[in-house]
Amino acid sequence: MTEIKLVRIYNHQQPEGYRILVDRLWPRGMSKVKADLDEWAKEVGPSTELRKWFNHDDAKFASFKEKYLTELKANPAVPQFLALVKTQLSKTDVLFLYGAKNKEHNQAVVLKEYVLQSL
Repeated sequence: MTEIKLVRIYNHQQPEGYRILVDRLWPRGMSKVKADLDEWAKEVGPSTELRKWFNHDDAKFASFKEKYLTELKANPAVPQFLALVKTQLSKTDVLFLYGAKNKEHNQAVVLKEYVLQSL
């Protein structure tokens, strides 16, 4: 059974699977070779304005989630992203890679929930 896994891109040990960076910005200090990505889906990341407003503040996460879901529903890149994830899940696990330090309050958590509800 394949699944979507959330993985911090800086982790040394990473599971196997189709690797998609879901951050709009490239992770600081990470080389493209070391990242070893299959896809960089920057267009499905939160807008610059939303990202700056959230600023990884746990107290704002509920509002961030609501605003990010609104952005995803209006984002023209999302249908193609969903199709890619669905195709890859038929073959292997899909890893949503992110740079945030907080494992519970970041955009990858919201994106995974949205994708699972949409597929």
